[in-house]
Amino acid sequence: MVAGIVEKVAKVREEIAEAAAKSGRAASEVKLMGVTKYHSLEAMEEAVPLVDLIGENRVQEAAAKRAAWPLGLASCPWHMIGRLQKNKIRRAMETFDLIESVDSAGIAAAINRIAGEKGVAAYPIFIEVNVSGEEAKGGLAPEAAPAALGAVLESCPRVEVRGLMTVARDTDDEGELRRSFSALRELREKLRRSSGLPLPELSMGMSGDFRVAIEEGSTIVRIGSAIFGKRNYNNKNTIDKGAE
Repeated sequence: MVAGIVEKVAKVREEIAEAAAKSGRAASEVKLMGVTKYHSLEAMEEAVPLVDLIGENRVQEAAAKRAAWPLGLASCPWHMIGRLQKNKIRRAMETFDLIESVDSAGIAAAINRIAGEKGVAAYPIFIEVNVSGEEAKGGLAPEAAPAALGAVLESCPRVEVRGLMTVARDTDDEGELRRSFSALRELREKLRRSSGLPLPELSMGMSGDFRVAIEEGSTIVRIGSAIFGKRNYNNKNTIDKGAE
């Protein structure tokens, strides 16, 4: 048993409920993702019954963890939330139940092609949008999102777009955070009108800003350190931590 995970998840759940209530929503409208990059299988096994989703950033690390997952131990869905390289798309699709970090029509087209080869009728994705405008971050510029979604709808029948994802700037400025999260929500409404898709999911908010994200409409919060503590980059139990 990994000390503290049960209590930490309970605390995060309380804060989710408070933020949801503040914006007139039910806590059940917000899914809790445990972000497990560089954390051990033991910690993941402890968290899985308590969270709604597992999030991993690196294809190779996640694939190794899934291969080592204990037989008979049920798991919640796994989402990829890190940058996706074209040469890792096939393995990502084999490892993850959904890819949140699709940031180009080209990546979507490759997913569509591989889904066809595998006989997958509809592989689910989110489109990642860089609302903060930071060059170091992945994601489409907000103004490029409508054309990208249009291209997916026109050319990728085996790709199912379920929502949008963003990573806000690392800042204590609540006003800036709120503007970023509301911008993604407003973009989602625009894309709903133009495409006719329901786009039910908004993946936004991490350990330091998830309360604001929920108040602005987030349906998935991605929580790492608030559940698992600081990442241990020297932890050999993370399996393939240096593989990418």
